[in-house]
Amino acid sequence: MNIRFNPKVFSSLLSLVLCFSISAFAQSDPKGERRVTGTYALTNATVITSPGKSISGATIIIKNGLIESIGNSIKIPVEAQIIDADSLFIYPGFIDGAGNAGVSKPADPERPANFDPSNPPDEIAGITPWRNVLDHYDSKNNQIHDWRKVGFTISQIIPEGGMLPGKTAIVTYGGKESSNILAQNSSLHARFRSSGGGRGMYPGTQMGMMAKFRDLYKNAELSIRHNTLFASASGVNRPEVNKTLEAFFPVLDKRIPITFEVSNDLEIRRVLNLQKENGFRLILVNVSDVEHVIKEIKEANAQVLLGLKLPNDKTANTKMEDLSDDMKARTQKIKEAYQKVLMQASVLESADIPFGFTTIGSNPSDMNKNIRLMIENGLSEEAALAALTTNTASMLGIQRFAGTIEKGKLANLVIMTGPIFSEEAVIKHVIADGYIFDYESKSKKDNGNGGDSGKAPNIVGVWEYTSDTPAGSSGGIMEIKKEGDGFKGVISYDNPAGSGKASSEMNNITLSGSNLSFTFNVAAGGMALEVSVNGDINTDQFSGNMSLTEYGSFPLNATKKPDQSNL
Repeated sequence: MNIRFNPKVFSSLLSLVLCFSISAFAQSDPKGERRVTGTYALTNATVITSPGKSISGATIIIKNGLIESIGNSIKIPVEAQIIDADSLFIYPGFIDGAGNAGVSKPADPERPANFDPSNPPDEIAGITPWRNVLDHYDSKNNQIHDWRKVGFTISQIIPEGGMLPGKTAIVTYGGKESSNILAQNSSLHARFRSSGGGRGMYPGTQMGMMAKFRDLYKNAELSIRHNTLFASASGVNRPEVNKTLEAFFPVLDKRIPITFEVSNDLEIRRVLNLQKENGFRLILVNVSDVEHVIKEIKEANAQVLLGLKLPNDKTANTKMEDLSDDMKARTQKIKEAYQKVLMQASVLESADIPFGFTTIGSNPSDMNKNIRLMIENGLSEEAALAALTTNTASMLGIQRFAGTIEKGKLANLVIMTGPIFSEEAVIKHVIADGYIFDYESKSKKDNGNGGDSGKAPNIVGVWEYTSDTPAGSSGGIMEIKKEGDGFKGVISYDNPAGSGKASSEMNNITLSGSNLSFTFNVAAGGMALEVSVNGDINTDQFSGNMSLTEYGSFPLNATKKPDQSNL
């Protein structure tokens, strides 16, 4: 979805976007104030050191943020603080191959007076490969908290912008005292996305972007040859400095890859054609459709980051007997197409193509559910864990210090109450870059009220939300009703188009234990925004946050109105 930043519209959206205040997601230490600067011992745990390898009853010694030792017969130093991990399962911290948590989009530059849409300046055309994503990264953004809460400890963050938005970086999700930077300029990012300049400006189409990419790549090759010749021989004209072309130099000598976002098999084929012509290292990002391009991916030796976002199966509860023959056939085709999407991970595994995951466009609350769906459709648990850890570490070139639990590696750990892909397992602690983040460990059957642990919270009714934000005080209503085995609802909010309220249907309402998530759509100034809401319920209180891909993550508090019963 291409969204051009409009300051006026964004200002009118602030009352909606910033009208939420998040609670601590039931964390005892959500900010990770406890740095592992001394010595810690996690004892008597089941430690999965890497996919397919585990040690029962093991002890892990952590010192100054690094794993000092691991095993069954480890002598615990007298100065160590002991964390009893009996009955717990410890996994390597998850690695996001490409994410945009905490990354903002730079403002679009103003067009010059003599602007020519057929030959726009690089920056206006969305060609800014010299940019460093860290210049637009907020390590305190709520989205980082959300992804760390589900186990991610490292991410390759990608820049926002047009077809060549800039260079990526690799960061940890550690504490606020650290820079959290593992590597800068780790790849050059590309996508088939035009700039914010709108249609009618070159390169505005995929074919135009491919032509522009070829032109830049070949000119960069000529530029580096000119520079080399000028440095080694006399009588050669001085080369002109061109920061766009120079940004390609580390790609040309294969020091870094190009991470290329794709959305379907046609885009994959087009990117692979560019790679075949030019020979650069390639990581395909946000892949969702690989069934018909397996051979081409293998021939290109391309690496793959599979999207964690899956489509919603709106036909799952459709009663076929109530449909006409024509509608039955159409519904069956939709179900088959949905099934194919769920099988893409297993297709990659069967083809012996190691892959990782990217969080682009996905919600933290959907991650475990979506991976379990992939497993139910043929993906092995070992391959799923490898995609979260070892595969991505190798892809990013950080396997020396991340991806497995070994002596000398970073203390990035996910500590769970059960096996990772079991439905009842929850995360108790995450250790990221040696910082401990504690999460309340309660069964997903526990509603947090101290009552019957098998009883889920009742979300049916009317909920009011309010908040004081930089845009002022605002509020609205969420009305949720029961519908069959699921729920339906409507949410109201301050109308971005003017005074009064607007409303939208609440889609994909999901209640998992005490966790509630849903999405809704907002139309403002010609933009179509999908808003994702996720949070926890404690009796009649909802605490969570709302995410918009372009604008970040913002808090939400809601209270259920009294005397509401099932509708």
